Amino acid sequence: MWGEQWKKMKKVLASEVLSPARFKWLTNKRMEEADNLVRYIYNQCKAESGEGLINVRVASRQYSGNFIRKMIFNKRYFGEGREDGGPGKEELEHVDALYGVLSKMYAFCVSDYLPWLRRFDLNGHEKAVNAAIGVVNKYHDPIIEERIRRWRGVGGGSLPPPRELEDLLDVLVSLRGEDGKWLLSEEEIKAQIAEIMYATIDNSAQALEWALAEMLNQPHLLEKATAEIDRVVGKHRLVDESDMPNLTYITACAREALRLHPVAPFNLPHVAMSDATVAGYTIPKGSHVLLSRVGLGRNPDVWDDPMKFDPGRHLGEDGSGEVDLTETELRFISFSTGRRGCMGVQLGTAMTLVLFGRMIQGFEWSVPSGMDGVVDLSEEKSSLFLAKELVVHARPRLDDVGLYMK
Repeated sequence: MWGEQWKKMKKVLASEVLSPARFKWLTNKRMEEADNLVRYIYNQCKAESGEGLINVRVASRQYSGNFIRKMIFNKRYFGEGREDGGPGKEELEHVDALYGVLSKMYAFCVSDYLPWLRRFDLNGHEKAVNAAIGVVNKYHDPIIEERIRRWRGVGGGSLPPPRELEDLLDVLVSLRGEDGKWLLSEEEIKAQIAEIMYATIDNSAQALEWALAEMLNQPHLLEKATAEIDRVVGKHRLVDESDMPNLTYITACAREALRLHPVAPFNLPHVAMSDATVAGYTIPKGSHVLLSRVGLGRNPDVWDDPMKFDPGRHLGEDGSGEVDLTETELRFISFSTGRRGCMGVQLGTAMTLVLFGRMIQGFEWSVPSGMDGVVDLSEEKSSLFLAKELVVHARPRLDDVGLYMK
């Protein structure tokens, strides 16, 4: 039963949610949030304080939250929102809750191996995750339930039935099986929406914050990335997804951040369904398999000077060549690979590279006065996030103010 349900959901994701046609259909919604990111940072630069200090973690995480909320729910805000494009208290709470769930997803818990201990919740993980999921559901469930009522005409509804698909929630709710019945239950829709949220919220923001911190300590890297954007795109319009294949150095910067600063210490646990031999290692059936993201990306046998942030390592000797964010040889983990690899590579790549491109194209970044660089590049004790939120100066660098106010 579980296997059949998994196959059904995988098929729905591949054919209805993450297909090339659906990706193209949602382009305008993604670009709206890229525009909003630029407007928000610009408004922060022009705020009454005049300091131009930007909390990069907040900006990048909220961009990620806005990005996926717009694609799923066709809305940026759960509440009234802010005129400057920034997050309200509802959006801050929503994103914090998503990260709260993710923070425990990779955590070691003894009850995973001794299930009879689960009722004691020795690590407090279950309590923390349940609280975070409660917050996520508080925002998701009313929207999903109302949409189901509108599409399926059950239980009444305050709004008329939709006439056309507007977002991914509409897609999931409106699907019918070969028998003409609704394909997905309410429970399945809620679970799939949450899954998409958890899968998209963290990688891009984590990579951007670390990359910018590293590049501020090596200003020539920022200069090189900015020069590439000026050469490929110019200053008369903003970077969009169609520019990505030509922004090889920007891509290399994102790739290097994913290598050196992965979002979590390990991949999600996998279980060997049969005896197997991988890279000379015998893996007995039933074994739990964990890959160390840090161990792969910082392996001195694979990478020269592995602790140095060096985007050029991903380019050819002449600084050119094709580069993308995937790593099929598992020298580090970005979207994984093989049959169990991430189906959202195209979406994740667009989300990450537009974030990098807009932040670097739109603004000149510098450390606060009196500082020689980002002094503390240490990691949090309980995660691989930058220990201190990156708060730095931003100054608009494009002459056309209208580009910031789209």
